Amino acid sequence: MIFRERVAPVQQHAKAFLKWSLLGILMGCLGGPIGAVFHHVLHFVTHLRGENTWLVWLLPVGGLLSVGVYFIFGMMKNRGTNQLIDAVLHEDSVSPRVAPVIFIVTAITHLFGGSAGREGAALQLGGSVGSTLAKLLKLDKDERTVLTMSGMSAVFAGLFGTPLTACVFVLEFTSVGRIFTPALVPCFLSALTAWEAAQKMGVHAETYLLTTALPIDLTTAWQLTVLAVLVAILGVIMCRTFHGAEHLAAKQIRNPWLRITLGGAIVAAMTWIAGDHRFNGAGMDMALKAVAGEADWYSFAVKLLFTTVTLAAGFKGGEIVPTFCIGATFGCVVGGWLGMDPGVAAALGMVGLFCSGTNATLASIILSIELFGTANLYLFAFMCVVTYLLAGQSSLYGSQIMKYDNVSMRRVGPRL
Repeated sequence: MIFRERVAPVQQHAKAFLKWSLLGILMGCLGGPIGAVFHHVLHFVTHLRGENTWLVWLLPVGGLLSVGVYFIFGMMKNRGTNQLIDAVLHEDSVSPRVAPVIFIVTAITHLFGGSAGREGAALQLGGSVGSTLAKLLKLDKDERTVLTMSGMSAVFAGLFGTPLTACVFVLEFTSVGRIFTPALVPCFLSALTAWEAAQKMGVHAETYLLTTALPIDLTTAWQLTVLAVLVAILGVIMCRTFHGAEHLAAKQIRNPWLRITLGGAIVAAMTWIAGDHRFNGAGMDMALKAVAGEADWYSFAVKLLFTTVTLAAGFKGGEIVPTFCIGATFGCVVGGWLGMDPGVAAALGMVGLFCSGTNATLASIILSIELFGTANLYLFAFMCVVTYLLAGQSSLYGSQIMKYDNVSMRRVGPRL
């Protein structure tokens, strides 16, 4: 009898492990191809815009098309990634309509030159597919939440080629200070499976392995400390600017059709004033050039302005890739002024600003390894710890919840 009582929990855990392993792999088989197709579509429209730079003048028209898609699908009140976070936190379902809508409107944003990313779209795509699959399989609320997170991890990995970052980021970023371990196995397996599938469909990770390793001495220590503090300050300014501009635009111009038209016209005008199109789109090319040691001193500020107007107007896609660009160009310039290797400083700024904006410390450290290797791992870890601590309640996502102690969690309101 005692033996049976001991065996029963082992059998239950074995069944749960097998169940979620299979579901995670299944989710990866779905999410990987979706992420790969999304990647190729965005690459195609970005190339098309590069060959036809006049398309930026049609950005107001693209904005109207985006709002029209949301109107047709009855999703005018959708809050994007923040609504997805709320769904995970409160065990709600994610509408299957989210997937096609965010796919289309993100492609529109990139086609016409809006300064937005793609990670928010990837998370929403995966969350929608995962939640829909959970409904088809008739899973309960807890299980649906886990499968939703697995879908987010899968599409994120399939799109960016950073499976371990995708897994940990999804487990970490909804509730700051807590890792949602029940979803660890399916998120990990879905991310790995998705990345394998995406590679077979021609997706390659945007990595830049650093060969320069900075020495850990007093000179590097003070340089890194100053850079980390400045990146944290930039993170607070960036998050407050994004949220403040979005709230101000929504308050002053309540009609979303008019707001996105005016915003698109402003971005097009700024492109003309800038004299080139490098500030349009996500900005990953600029980020990687900064890691190679090439960045103008004003690039981070201009990219911040372009992204602020784009998001405030209502264009969709995400904030993280523009954050990469802002952080990398800032780090390259400021790090050079401090006497650091500009390329390493750019990589540190890129990861540090990501950490400051998302409050995902572990995911940020892992991201540094998957993108840049382990040559400067301890420097990246220090950067992430400092920017996380100094950023306070700043966040790109207003629906994040902060864990203050080991007993309770409470919402801190809009995280600005």
